[in-house]
Amino acid sequence: MTDLTGKTALVTGSVQGIGLGVAEALAGAGARIAVHGIAGDAQIEEVCTHLKSLGAPEAEFFHGDLRDPAQITHLMQAVADWGGADILVNNAGIQHTAPLADMPHDMWQAIIAVNLSAAFYTMQAALPLMAERGYGRVVNIASVQGLIGSVNKGPYVAAKHGIIGLSKVAALEYAAAGSKESGGVTVNCICPGWTETTLITPQIEARAQEIGGDRAAAVADLLSEKQPSKRTSDPREMGALALWLCDPIAHNVTGTAIPVDGGWTTQ
Repeated sequence: MTDLTGKTALVTGSVQGIGLGVAEALAGAGARIAVHGIAGDAQIEEVCTHLKSLGAPEAEFFHGDLRDPAQITHLMQAVADWGGADILVNNAGIQHTAPLADMPHDMWQAIIAVNLSAAFYTMQAALPLMAERGYGRVVNIASVQGLIGSVNKGPYVAAKHGIIGLSKVAALEYAAAGSKESGGVTVNCICPGWTETTLITPQIEARAQEIGGDRAAAVADLLSEKQPSKRTSDPREMGALALWLCDPIAHNVTGTAIPVDGGWTTQ
């Protein structure tokens, strides 16, 4: 089993969904968790308590609006003061669907900022310290839509393609850092397909309205178009993969974009 005792992980957007699933997996392996996201005090306390119950020796919430580079700088400094991120999981993301002709300019800016630019700023801050320590893991949560195109999702698809490219550059720049014994420094992407999170809720609701209001039928209809397995994933599955990528044994797995999509991108 992967042992992350003594490691600190920053997981953006970790109060729910895939981010929480990843934080749970890392906590279960003994990592300290720097929690981040948009939540009220009660939810923050609940998440931190939950992660500690799973095995995290510490779980603390860190504020930072990922649309604002200055706030990201403050976030990363706060985490550095807490011990620094040995593991960085860029998971936070936002979505808005509309044709290119109708996409609001402010929505383009926000999606690119949160889904792509924020990862650049966090990686820029975290990777040098990882290299000094000889161990570091960056796991960027991309999407199948970082590998293919999709109508009405221009900024989201652009950002997810961008984060895969950015990850390849970072992987090459830090490939020689550390050693097999220390674990090295790796940068990888996980590319989920249909996963049960709030991000896909609007698409499910829209399809349900089209076919008479049945949510289960809407999910089945959506998956039949894209995902050959016809099964959604659970956030815990992304957590399990992220945990394996953080194991020192994965020191030579870097620069990858791993689909978890039931065969979607194989077609």
